[in-house]
Amino acid sequence: MNSEKFRVCVIFAGGKSSRMGEDKSLLPFGTFSSLAEYQYNRLSNIFDIVYISAKSNKFDFDATIIEDCSNDSSPLVGLVSIFEAIDIDEVFILSVDAPFVDSTIIEKLYTDALSFKDVIVTSSPNGIEPLCGIYRKSILPKAREYLDDNNHKLQALLKEL
Repeated sequence: MNSEKFRVCVIFAGGKSSRMGEDKSLLPFGTFSSLAEYQYNRLSNIFDIVYISAKSNKFDFDATIIEDCSNDSSPLVGLVSIFEAIDIDEVFILSVDAPFVDSTIIEKLYTDALSFKDVIVTSSPNGIEPLCGIYRKSILPKAREYLDDNNHKLQALLKEL
């Protein structure tokens, strides 16, 4: 893979995990102490830089954490936090609970992203998957506007872009 294309990845691990009843990012996965550690190690082989987006550093392994800019829990808070915390124009984001998204899917997203302006996400039979995609910093003003209006609906933002 072209390391220039696959530069920065952020794993989203800041959700409430309300349906699971416990923090899924901290659940053991395979030989790893947690799903977050598995994702971090796996994606570090694909990307030059890997961060974890979360409310705080709750992990028992060494990783760079981008803490949310708000106490609210939403992927939109995570996206705004990323673009306000690090100086990048483009980032691949992936939910911590998507351990089977492989390099083939990531490579296809990057190929398809060449013809998109702001964002490209994957889709499944259930619809779009906004936490598996490539986002460009150009969405920051509109994303910030959504948060300022207390609108945390990422899919609504995606429809507007």
